[in-house]
Order: sequence, then structure tokens, then C-alpha cells
Amino acid sequence: MILSDLAHCERYYSLNSAFAKVFDFVKNNDLLNSELGKIEIDGENIFIMNSEPECLLKENQVLEYHKKYLDIHILLTGEETIGWKNLSDCKQEEKKFDTEADFGLFKDEPTSYITLKPNEFAIIYPEDAHAPIIGNGKIRKLVVKIKI
Repeated sequence: MILSDLAHCERYYSLNSAFAKVFDFVKNNDLLNSELGKIEIDGENIFIMNSEPECLLKENQVLEYHKKYLDIHILLTGEETIGWKNLSDCKQEEKKFDTEADFGLFKDEPTSYITLKPNEFAIIYPEDAHAPIIGNGKIRKLVVKIKI
């Protein structure tokens, strides 16, 4: 997992060929005031889920993981805590991996937590089991999905 601020996103362009396209799109469009839902950048290869979820308490959130996509979680408003644990250390399966949905769950306790503030982002790779949307109240966030 990588944690940073949109002001420094160029530092990560060399890690994935889609990062420049994604971050340029995010920085040059008013996504805070755009409609909620899916925004396609490159079909199913690169897209954004623009959402306004209600946060959960730490004890009510589980770890999720993906194999087909990496995520970039970008916070637009509020404050969001994300739990993290190395996927290879997860043992307590909550939901078997669904290949079609690219989604599985573990109920293990995260080993660490990070807190995002507006304009900060977390790049989450398939080896990063993560428990997003922890906090209080509603937040506005983007989850960028990049096929790997």
C-alpha cells in the first residue's frame, strides 16, 4: 500500500502505465460535484467508482481483497480510516473469493491503520487486504480500479 497526496502523485507514474492518465483525469475534472456512480476512463481496464458511503466502526468492517484490479482510494471529503493486513497473513475467511466480482473477504484484525484526509490517496495492490470506509458519518470518495 502506498499513501500520498494528490500534489505528489507524479512520483508514482513510473509504477503503472495507467497512473498518469488516472491522476490527470482526477486533477482536471470536478469529481466532487459530478454524479455518483461509475466513470469509465478506459472501459473495464480503468474506471472510477464515485461514491458517498456512510462510514463504519472498526469492529464492523472486514478486510477485502482483489486479484484482477488494483485500487486507488482518493478521499474528496471527510476523513476515512483504512485497515491493512498483508493478504498472505490473512487466515479467517469471511467470504470465499468471487472471481467474477473480483472480491473476497477476511475477518482477521488489520495489523495497521491509515487515515486519509481530502486530496490524499492510497494505492492498494492485490497483496493488500484492506478494510476501507472506517470512521464517522458520510464521506465522498473515489475508488479507481485499474486492471493488472
